[in-house]
Amino acid sequence: YAVWGRRWRVEPMLERAYPGEWGRVVAVVPARNEALELPVTLPCLLRQTYGDFHVVLVDDHSTDNTAAVAEQLAREYGAEGRFHLVQPPPLPEGWMGKVWAQRAGYEEARRLGAAWIWFTDADIRHEPDVLERLLTTAERWERDFVSVMARLRTDTLAEKLLIPAFTYFFAMLYPFHRIARDELADAGAAGGCMLVRKELLERAGGIDAIRDAVIDDVALAKACKRAGGRLWLGYHPGVQSTRSYGSLGAIWAMVARSAYTQLNYNPLLLAVCVFGLFVVFVWPALALLGFAAGRKLWGLVAVLAMARTYLPFVRYLGCGSLWSLTLPVAATLYTAMTVTSAWWYYRGTRTRWKGREYGRSEPPVALR
Repeated sequence: YAVWGRRWRVEPMLERAYPGEWGRVVAVVPARNEALELPVTLPCLLRQTYGDFHVVLVDDHSTDNTAAVAEQLAREYGAEGRFHLVQPPPLPEGWMGKVWAQRAGYEEARRLGAAWIWFTDADIRHEPDVLERLLTTAERWERDFVSVMARLRTDTLAEKLLIPAFTYFFAMLYPFHRIARDELADAGAAGGCMLVRKELLERAGGIDAIRDAVIDDVALAKACKRAGGRLWLGYHPGVQSTRSYGSLGAIWAMVARSAYTQLNYNPLLLAVCVFGLFVVFVWPALALLGFAAGRKLWGLVAVLAMARTYLPFVRYLGCGSLWSLTLPVAATLYTAMTVTSAWWYYRGTRTRWKGREYGRSEPPVALR
């Protein structure tokens, strides 16, 4: 399955950048309590090599000095004329917080005359040529929605065990090469880096189309593909997350917050997912160790095969090759996280994210 679907390759990669004129690009950066991250990430945006470029930072009702830090950085880098600070109205009923902030940034980008809108996060660091690479890729492949899966941090033991697996399973859930095929309905994106042609976004209904989406990036990609958008999803090591999740508990909370949403809140899909993860990734390891039915030789072959498909992701994220043997352990934990996500949903457990509390609700419009 992994070999046939090319899911074991870390590809495609962004094209090399070359100078061009693609119209005005406006970056939209929602920021809620990001005063510590912005000194690392905002200068990278302000140093992009593309000429006709503006940055809109949406201070999403931060309780720290996010706005002051952002304005000071813009002055330090001589970008006052290209930097715009927006503060959205209070969050209305029926909207997710980040999406509401994106809407405020989107409206400002339209006012600035954007031809392209670059959605990114306050904890993503971009190399100076990333925007030109995105535009070059869009032109080379005739795309109007280009997204990059950020290179996530793998500093702690928990991150080394689980973050490469997160990227691996993401690529299985949203097959990159199928997303790029216009005749297929497959759609997906990574919210840390999404370049979207403004005309496409307007055809898709704007940000209002995903107002209540928990997984807003994928919801936006689906809305855009339904509107005739041509999508591209890939990798580039110059798009890097600066956020550290650190512990197992933090990663567990991050995954469980939205895992059941990925399954459209469907108990049948949950059962299929749990069964599939167990049979494909866990059972072979148990057979190898003598804890499950099956020949040890076949268990060994299966474990080595899955390690081979996993190895490129482990290396890409800077982990030692031996971590590729830990995929069965990671799969076991992700299975438990997915079950936890469903359990939280059916119990009506309220979760917290960026200082906001969210409870159980009906599936978002984008998933109905």
